[in-house]
Amino acid sequence: MDYDLLIIGSGPGGYVAAIRASQLKMKVAVVERAELGGVCLNWGCIPTKALLKSAQVYQYFMHASQYGISVQGEVKPDFKAIIARSRAVAEGMSKGIQFLFKKNNIVHIKGTGRLKGAGKVEVTDDSGNRKVYTAANIILATGARPKALPGMEIDGKKIIGYREAMTLPEQPASMVIVGSGAIGCEFACFYQALGTEVTLVEIMSQIMPLEDEEVAKQLERSFKKMKMKVLTSSTVSSVDTTGNKCHVTVKTPSGNQVIEADVVLSAAGITPNTENLGLEEAGVRTHDGKVMVDEFYRTSVNGIYAIGDIVKGPALAHVASAEGIICVEKMAGLDVEPLNYDNIPSCTYTMPEVASCGLTEKAAARAGYEIKVGKFPFTASGKASAAGDREGFVKLIFNAKDGELLGAHMIGQNVTEMIGEIIVARKLETTAYEIIKSVHPHPTLSEAIMEAAAAAYGEAINL
Repeated sequence: MDYDLLIIGSGPGGYVAAIRASQLKMKVAVVERAELGGVCLNWGCIPTKALLKSAQVYQYFMHASQYGISVQGEVKPDFKAIIARSRAVAEGMSKGIQFLFKKNNIVHIKGTGRLKGAGKVEVTDDSGNRKVYTAANIILATGARPKALPGMEIDGKKIIGYREAMTLPEQPASMVIVGSGAIGCEFACFYQALGTEVTLVEIMSQIMPLEDEEVAKQLERSFKKMKMKVLTSSTVSSVDTTGNKCHVTVKTPSGNQVIEADVVLSAAGITPNTENLGLEEAGVRTHDGKVMVDEFYRTSVNGIYAIGDIVKGPALAHVASAEGIICVEKMAGLDVEPLNYDNIPSCTYTMPEVASCGLTEKAAARAGYEIKVGKFPFTASGKASAAGDREGFVKLIFNAKDGELLGAHMIGQNVTEMIGEIIVARKLETTAYEIIKSVHPHPTLSEAIMEAAAAAYGEAINL
């Protein structure tokens, strides 16, 4: 065999699996046709956060007087410079992966990989040359791409996906965004904050449909405060791109609306990259376009594994990374615990941020739990008041029977940094009592976690 492990795809699943496998003394190669780091580092998680940071800094300038600071002269975003900074950040992260590959003796095979049966991968390079590599084990980590909506096919100019949204040559004056998941909401927030007139269209009754209802309502209020137009329970029935502008027909509960916009962003989900991988020929079983795996990511073919967006589960970078580590550790014969998908954090980096894990209040009630709910608003937080950003709250849901923490839902500044405490607490089966009695530093936003737990049991001090 050429390698102990050959991985197709270098995203947060593939590259993390490669490094962990190298640490476990495996001889590893990764097949990647584009930039190392995959979509997350180059076209997703990292560059979008760079864009959002620029928007946040601009908003600070726009509201500087609230902090006692006078700004002289006109303040305006330099859109091209913002895009350039984002791309530079992404490039730096990708170079970091190159460094880690060299440090861990991981071979990068540039090209497109395809299974040729158990233990074999054929790689086609940019010139069309083909070479077959052999490996004792193969991991498929090919990720996903934007879902194409009927009648709204991406042309890269007027109807765009997230890649184009990160590299537009000019800031559009107006934009319609279809889909209000993390991708849709983050781009809506970014463009609206810079002055683009954004209309956000969501087919479900609330934006961010997977989040707690109260959190979704708060984010919608925050968006509308930014002057964003939000249409829920609405669908795009057609997009006319024949003129200089896009004319978007939206079916809403109050009737059809035709919205004129420079650009339409399709952000209604993703499609796993499982085509042209040779799955069928290799005998790898799939279902609904995803690869079927067991709890340690073994496919129906011995020696072939799959992780990340192409398998069942949340399509999140940190999930793919965790799956990759579990996969290679089991492969190496370590005593491994399967991933608990009920304790996965979800983070959206809007203004305000959203973070959650576990059951929503409605889901807990549907599951038959008798619950206690504690909520602490950031309007009562000294740190939030000092920071001048009091939007949002922390909401905790407990099992009334034994105090088990069933779910946590947060919206506010920096809550994506706070959710980690909840993940550890739930991993350790921490109860409400233990959270209440754990001294949190003051003044911090994280005090809201302790206060929310106390509120659930009628012990909140600052409410």
